[in-house]
Amino acid sequence: MTDKIPLPVLLVVEDDEGLQRQLKWAYEGYEVVCAGDREAAIEALRAHEPAVVTLDLGLPPDPDGTTEGFGTLEEILRLKPDTKVIVATGHGAHESALKAIALGAYDFYRKPVDIDALGMIVSRAFHLHGIETENRRLEGNSASTVLGSIVTAAPEMLTVGRTIERVASADVSVMLLGASGTGKELLAQAVHEKSGRKGAFVAINCAAIPENLLEAELFGYERGAFTGAVKSNIGKIELAQGGTLFLDEVGDIPLPLQVKLLRFLQERVIERIGGRQPIAVDTRIVCATHQDLEAMIVDGRFREDLYYRLAEIVVKIPSLAERSGDAVLLARHFVNRFSRELNPAVQSLSPDALAAIDAYAWPGNVRELENRIKRAVIMADGRSIGAGDLDLRPTADEQPVLINLRAARETADRRAIRQAMSRTDNNISGAAKLLGISRPTLYDLLKQYRLQA
Repeated sequence: MTDKIPLPVLLVVEDDEGLQRQLKWAYEGYEVVCAGDREAAIEALRAHEPAVVTLDLGLPPDPDGTTEGFGTLEEILRLKPDTKVIVATGHGAHESALKAIALGAYDFYRKPVDIDALGMIVSRAFHLHGIETENRRLEGNSASTVLGSIVTAAPEMLTVGRTIERVASADVSVMLLGASGTGKELLAQAVHEKSGRKGAFVAINCAAIPENLLEAELFGYERGAFTGAVKSNIGKIELAQGGTLFLDEVGDIPLPLQVKLLRFLQERVIERIGGRQPIAVDTRIVCATHQDLEAMIVDGRFREDLYYRLAEIVVKIPSLAERSGDAVLLARHFVNRFSRELNPAVQSLSPDALAAIDAYAWPGNVRELENRIKRAVIMADGRSIGAGDLDLRPTADEQPVLINLRAARETADRRAIRQAMSRTDNNISGAAKLLGISRPTLYDLLKQYRLQA
């Protein structure tokens, strides 16, 4: 007798028991697990780790609102980010649907439920989840680049890359949130390149330009608009006509100028300083900041209406410390690059340097790593960069959010294996020795976690 192949798990989060029974009957090809509230949903998520979840936003104790539903959505994606969550929306639900998609939901459907239509969405979600799982396996086998520019092998950044590819062709504003040095401008360029827009990519750092000059830089000015304006000048928004304008550190835009930027986003027209003629401009906005804009809204330092215009899609970029194995991978990349440019004698990183890079938290992220490697290449005396050349002090890593004990073990194993493989340049014998296990054991783990083809 052969073992029965387990059915894919579909979690239905719905407080209507009648609809629960209806969905159980309709989905014969899945193992349907039902939950009626957030607590039961999270318990089922931890126990079954479903690939797909259907979620009614109107959950108790707020069945007529969406607060509990959105809270459940965020918790599901925090614990299991690859889950395909399909949200149910009711009357006047357009804004709720957009918010759910922005938070990471896969799709939405309207109530009352059309079983056949929902079945197609669920089937598509399972199919896509399977494809993405296989892609992650293939991408995790070796160093990769996200969108052709960002070097990484970390699943966290590969997820960011897939998100960028998905939203690039949509005509929406994108906000990139992340600490300084995480690669926000590179990702903004990727949005532009993947968008198919024919105009230029224009970047401006709003924090680097004095407040009294920022308006002129963005909107341009006419001749004679102010002292020194001896000729008309086109602003950055116009320069990006048909293309993309990247507003870096958008949180530093002063309040009076926020009003003018909001008008442009609403009406897609600008007026140069000193001008009276509205100018229609087709420019897509991608912005970035490391600041907490929601806190700034509460403090009255950033307009809420502008925030929602800029943040139609929000992409959160993980810090380097959250990208296990990437620090060593990037360090090798920078050594190869800077040795060619600055000091051809330097060929590698010593084992103690690799250990120091792994142990350090990189508060300055990729920019800090790049600068330290560049300095070390210049200052190194021999062929190899040592830990002393980097001047690093180890700091403790933050613990990841874990869904259950099995996931905790797998997360720890994957992290250790990726780090060992990165430090030994994918040498199986060296990685096994570093991990304190035999080569066959490492091969078994690579096969178990599908980290190697």
